[in-house]
Amino acid sequence: MKRSLIFFCTIGLLVSACDSKFLEIYPETSLSSATFFKTEADFQQAVNAAYVPLRSIVNDRAWLLGEMHSDNTYYARNPLFGATEQQEDIADFAIPTANGVTSNTHVLNQYRLDYQIIARTNQILAVIDDVDFNAESKSNLKGQALFLRAYAYFELVRYFNKAPLHLTPVTVRQEAALPLATAAELYAQIEKDALEATTSLLPKSKQEPGRATSGAAKTLLADVYINQKKWAQAEPLLKDVVNSGEYSLMPNYADAFSTSTGNKNNKESVFEVQFIEGSAGLNGSFLYNFLPRPMSSEELVKITGTSNPQPQTGEGNNIPTPDIIAAYEPGDTRKDASIAYVTLSGSQRKDKVYPYIKKYAKTHALNGNHGMNWPIYRYSETLLLLAEALNEQGKTSDAAPYLNQVRNRAGLANTTASSQADMREAIFKERRVELAFENKRWFDLVRTGRAVDVITAYGQRIKSNPEAYYYPVSEGSKPRGNAFTNLDLYYALPADESALSPNF
Repeated sequence: MKRSLIFFCTIGLLVSACDSKFLEIYPETSLSSATFFKTEADFQQAVNAAYVPLRSIVNDRAWLLGEMHSDNTYYARNPLFGATEQQEDIADFAIPTANGVTSNTHVLNQYRLDYQIIARTNQILAVIDDVDFNAESKSNLKGQALFLRAYAYFELVRYFNKAPLHLTPVTVRQEAALPLATAAELYAQIEKDALEATTSLLPKSKQEPGRATSGAAKTLLADVYINQKKWAQAEPLLKDVVNSGEYSLMPNYADAFSTSTGNKNNKESVFEVQFIEGSAGLNGSFLYNFLPRPMSSEELVKITGTSNPQPQTGEGNNIPTPDIIAAYEPGDTRKDASIAYVTLSGSQRKDKVYPYIKKYAKTHALNGNHGMNWPIYRYSETLLLLAEALNEQGKTSDAAPYLNQVRNRAGLANTTASSQADMREAIFKERRVELAFENKRWFDLVRTGRAVDVITAYGQRIKSNPEAYYYPVSEGSKPRGNAFTNLDLYYALPADESALSPNF
């Protein structure tokens, strides 16, 4: 918590002088809000910085907390390496928790990254209205900051169900230790920020590629409403996106995802996190996190195409489970676009064959350095959210065409669901396969009230047949004794953040 408190205080000092008197003098060489925020370019730079934590979130964290913490993916035990307990605790629903806090490093880092976004956007929002520059540009920059703050708080409320609600820059250490806001309080602020962003942001056709748009803000706000079962409020927002003409499905599902150097922010993309392969520090490496191990250079190069493939040791993560593989209907083209198989000669599994996530496995130049963007919202999800919002209001026949657009693109026939209950189930199943490995599954299980039942059954399947879930039979490996003993719907708050706060 000390490091985070210091971070809040330091970044808060940049904006602490916005109401200063004319007698106060600032050193010209000192960076503060009084000396920095003077031009449109200054705010542009600050907004750019607010996007930066998203890279670490999706590259290193979100797939652990949102996908591997579900029945969609699991880890691939490599007994030659040993355990990676912090990650296994998340996948095994065995995160140690005491008095509402946890020492899990991945939970801590996710929390801190979201608050980095919040601290940076608070800094922008505190002063942008007081600086004179082009009104349209100001509105667009302010809208991006509001969108990013709303998204960060949306992550926090879905992960923790409570969190401190910081809306102004922190200027002194004492201000960092705010009381925990309730989910209702957090959602109210998220709605406020996202709603303002919908009218402040530019549409996709006029926005610089990769930045938040009015369509992204409307999709986010609709998602926020749907998580609270505010179906009627979500419907018009989603219809606005659908009727805008700004988005459409890519004819081929595999083409909805970027390559390392192209196809980025395509017509199906509503919002995605930007990566650039190369030496500028803007690259990703998540593909390598998702590969089973041990993998030789010869086995790796067939997937990555790099000029310098390196053996992959350690333990593989985010490996598709038999459950998600079985979830695809016969003839669903998304299955082969999303999942492929590799044979690992050094594996101690009996058949040495593992599935891996194919949808992000694009060729690139150098080992461990790629530029595939990460999808946060795709137009197909907008269609499925609209179908859900309509169906939950009893408009089942109106919902079917939006669901069918997604199914038809995947080579499947129209849904046969005709009742509200059947349509609800059809949409739930469709979200699983359409959005597989996009960090949506855990949130879907929680918001639909299915998490405990689904994960309990999933844990029983792993315990009864470890070999099917990538445990090497030669070792007699099996899940740890504490596996699937913590089925809490929300993560405990980070212990390090509680150390200096009386409110945790």
